[in-house]
Amino acid sequence: MSRYRRSRLAGASYFFTVVTYRRQRILTDAAVRRALHDAIVRVRQRYPFVIDAWVLLPDHLHAIWTLPPGDADYALRWRWIKRLVTRAVAGDYARPDWRTASHCARREATLWQRRFWEHQIRDAADYAAHVDYVHFNPVKHGLVAAAADWPHSTFHRWLAAGAYPPDWGGR
Repeated sequence: MSRYRRSRLAGASYFFTVVTYRRQRILTDAAVRRALHDAIVRVRQRYPFVIDAWVLLPDHLHAIWTLPPGDADYALRWRWIKRLVTRAVAGDYARPDWRTASHCARREATLWQRRFWEHQIRDAADYAAHVDYVHFNPVKHGLVAAAADWPHSTFHRWLAAGAYPPDWGGR
């Protein structure tokens, strides 16, 4: 089994990229969005964390989380979120024909890629750059002309707080 070197600083902020298996364009489907929301609520009840920034695109998501002091186990949280979402939507999104021997041996489904990307936020400038990256991502991928046009993002929360001008990220 691979042993990935991951940052494990308790109470830190982390940037994540999580991708669907075979880049399926399903994450913005209403059923998957609802399952993802419900999974996050459940996981945060047991393992708290703050969602600083978030964007959900059809085949991947980006997030910035801040973990509580004394806690660095973001992998546990992602494992549970992915598991709960998979269970909730398996009836409509399972792809048995895509399951490999490795999937079967690991008891994995075909909704998510096995791994995720993580980056520990280093300082205020790194944090700001990653928040901007998260919010600009739908524009970068050609899904909308401006960040404000994408509904599946915390951009609107940041805009309401005065962190961005209304025309930021497009137009």
